[in-house]
Amino acid sequence: MPASKAAAPKAPFTNEEIYGRIQKAVLEHRLAPGTKLIEERLAEVSGVSRTKIREVLNKLAHEGLVELVPNRGAFIASPSVQQARDVFVTRRMIEPEMARLLSRTATSAQVRALRKHVRQESDARKQNDRPAIIRLSGEFHVLIAEMIGNEILLRMMRELAPLTCLVITLYDKPNAPACPHHEHSDLIDAIEAHDEAKAAASMLDHLQHIEATLNFDEVKDASPDIEAIFS
Repeated sequence: MPASKAAAPKAPFTNEEIYGRIQKAVLEHRLAPGTKLIEERLAEVSGVSRTKIREVLNKLAHEGLVELVPNRGAFIASPSVQQARDVFVTRRMIEPEMARLLSRTATSAQVRALRKHVRQESDARKQNDRPAIIRLSGEFHVLIAEMIGNEILLRMMRELAPLTCLVITLYDKPNAPACPHHEHSDLIDAIEAHDEAKAAASMLDHLQHIEATLNFDEVKDASPDIEAIFS
């Protein structure tokens, strides 16, 4: 074929691009929990070496989205239904009291910081950036823990928030909001008013609503279309 007719060779994907494609495929339910990620196939369709693929898989494993099983390979992480429910049981035990504590002591500067964060969430929703929506929703709850100033609570929320993001990623119902969009604002209103009872109740309702958006039906085996993920 003459040079003018030949297609230009496709540039290999960067690590960040591969990471982003896999993450997006999970968020869009094109990679189901438990799906095996075959290094050779990923390397072939992305145009990189298996070493690069391993680097990406290690990063995803560090963040909890992928599970690396010795002698078996890499799989999309799959917290059990019981583990997912346990996350929300724990959060319902902790976070209403967190909201109560912050509403007791919240300063104007803290309220402004919370509202600024909610505006970032709103921007992500306008852009339909689902990874950012889930991430920012989790960070909002960590921010509340930071404002309270209890290091033990903060450490717990820094563990629970990413785990919740993974559960939402894996079990959310298609087209369901990752976090009901107005509820963070309603909670801030209660905190600003120093209404401890309303803040605690708002947080409890909020966590129950998030759990209600999840689908805990058994996950079916899936045969992922790897080519489509990298097309």
